[in-house]
Amino acid sequence: MKELIYRVESLKKTNVKKTIDKKINEFKNINKRSNDELFKEMCFCILTANFNAEKSIKIQNEIGECFSTDSEEELSKKLKNFGHRFPNTRADYISKSLECKDKLEEIVQFHDKTALRDWIVNNVKGLGYKEASHFLRNIGFDDYAIIDFHIVDILVDFSLIEKPKTLTKKRYFEIEDLLRTLAKKTDLTLAELDLYLWYMETGKILK
Repeated sequence: MKELIYRVESLKKTNVKKTIDKKINEFKNINKRSNDELFKEMCFCILTANFNAEKSIKIQNEIGECFSTDSEEELSKKLKNFGHRFPNTRADYISKSLECKDKLEEIVQFHDKTALRDWIVNNVKGLGYKEASHFLRNIGFDDYAIIDFHIVDILVDFSLIEKPKTLTKKRYFEIEDLLRTLAKKTDLTLAELDLYLWYMETGKILK
């Protein structure tokens, strides 16, 4: 872990830190927004599962309003036109998640952070623990780890874990605890650490 701590600490001394700090502030501002804005961010996270984050950002920017207004069929056609790998499935998930839209402002005020993420996983189709954590990070929460293949790969590269065949709930939480330890040692939140690790693996800072 020492080598990875050193790499993160080195990045904190570069302009990457300013970019990450700005991005974290943007996330915290989303938390103060309306059900509509929260819903668009949730749909973005539905789109990113097994798909490209940059293309998902483009879709959100171009047709984000349609997440709330289009029929499932209309939305599926638009997602297909934007090149999404799973237009029908994601349109189905987004349409079903409309049931939660008007509750989001209330839901994100849960005081129990574990219960909050569990509620999202259990009630929003298409959001597992990774995607639910992604959504919560993107609306200002900072104590959830987004464990995607980029994060897994970097932990494997630094010999901190063995690559899991499948990421079960139990294994997700074990890796999250490891990342929480790393975050504490680098004086970062899990939200900040995720952006540093993502930058190390991809050379990019997205969301």
